[in-house]
Amino acid sequence: MTDNVVRDAFFALHHGLPRQGPGSDSTTLRLLSFVGPLPERPRVLDLGCGPGRSALLLAAETGGEVTAVDLHEPFLDELRAAAKARGLADRIHPVNADMGELPYQDASFDLIWAESSAYSIGFDNALRRWKRLLAPGASLVLTECEWTAADPSTEARAFWEPHYALRTAEENVRACTGAGYSVLGVHRQPESDWDEYYGPLAERADATDPQTPGMAEALAGARAELAMRRDHGGDYGYTGYALRPAASWPTRPESAADITAVHAVNAAAFPTAAEADLVDALRADTDAWLPGLSYVAEAPDGTVAAHALITRCLVGGAPAAALAPVAVLPRYQRTGAGSAVVRAVLDAARARGERLVLVLGHPAYYPKFGFTPASGYGIRPGFEVPDEAMMALVLGAADGSWQVPQGTITYPAAFGV
Repeated sequence: MTDNVVRDAFFALHHGLPRQGPGSDSTTLRLLSFVGPLPERPRVLDLGCGPGRSALLLAAETGGEVTAVDLHEPFLDELRAAAKARGLADRIHPVNADMGELPYQDASFDLIWAESSAYSIGFDNALRRWKRLLAPGASLVLTECEWTAADPSTEARAFWEPHYALRTAEENVRACTGAGYSVLGVHRQPESDWDEYYGPLAERADATDPQTPGMAEALAGARAELAMRRDHGGDYGYTGYALRPAASWPTRPESAADITAVHAVNAAAFPTAAEADLVDALRADTDAWLPGLSYVAEAPDGTVAAHALITRCLVGGAPAAALAPVAVLPRYQRTGAGSAVVRAVLDAARARGERLVLVLGHPAYYPKFGFTPASGYGIRPGFEVPDEAMMALVLGAADGSWQVPQGTITYPAAFGV
């Protein structure tokens, strides 16, 4: 039996299903909320659109022109019919094209969207290839399947490794920042998103005749996928990333080889060596140090131009994180290096699962990263500072399982406060 026969059976099994991957309208709207204001009539590119569930919602919500790309013409036919039925045919433009070889000019779109589809060319490849298509200030939103367990089961690894190499959220955020993006938001998709996809698929599988050419193989693959999710769904899941091209300063986590340079940057950036010594002391404090949250920005010659550090603190006894210090070599100050490294370390903290970051700093500088006065959350330092200088950034939205803690900030001993 040829691969084409099995492929045709696969598509026949999936035709007419409401979704072709895990997702929901609420997840689409949640990811769209991270993007912020769009132009009055934004140019939207939906890649791997399938029958167009997201394309239809994006057209309705943004009021924009949606170019919806897929290689499977019958899916595009489904989208054309749905767009016409909803009165959106003039604003949704289905295109049969390869998302890896797109025929569009640079800076053509205000928003690029890819739910459950970037895997077909690879996450890193998608980040690289699609970046040129983003207009100034535009955003890229894509979802990716990744490991959600610290130690995934042998069965889950055996299932995924022959098909697609999953990574952790921290590794994917690192890939995003390494590709020159700032992370606007991260959304771990709930189990209900999988139910919206797998529920109808399971019903279709039970009702499908396996005697159709290629269908036995297609059904076996679908049932293996359903069983893996049922038995090992806690090991992996989909996460959505909202991204925007960042400044041109490359950033990365500190390595052991950077320690001397990081000390030198902090010593040069401040009047005394106190901040440089503080970083060294925090690195030695295992209760305070958060692996992967000491970030550097590289100068054109590869040397360290800037440094930003996030360590553990407490608010009213609850875990929080402190951004301090942030240092830039004098010759690179006011070049964007500091902003780049701050955004990168905040992105890494978000991926690590940190919910709350505090900073004591200039009230004219840190609000551009989203910081607001900590007093607005009922958070205060244990010493006197101007109210506007003590700021907080909530990385994870408060919900029924987590609320922003209130009370007095307790810093690591190395801060001496």
